[in-house]
Amino acid sequence: MFEKLLPKNEHIAERVIRIVLGVFLLSLVFFGPQTYWGLIGLVPLVTGLVGSCPLYTLLGMSTCPLKTQTSKT
Repeated sequence: MFEKLLPKNEHIAERVIRIVLGVFLLSLVFFGPQTYWGLIGLVPLVTGLVGSCPLYTLLGMSTCPLKTQTSKT
């Protein structure tokens, strides 16, 4: 059921970039300008950790490599 709601649609490199970007943006809440705009970093952080982007799901996109099926004969 969870896989239908949030299918894996992000490549591992994209997930790493999202997590790094999210942590950087969240750090702006505590360091630097100390503004709450850094909370926007929760979006890329959560999508990177989960591996699913809701916008990709709505648009029918995916950056995951295609899974090859093995034939059993």
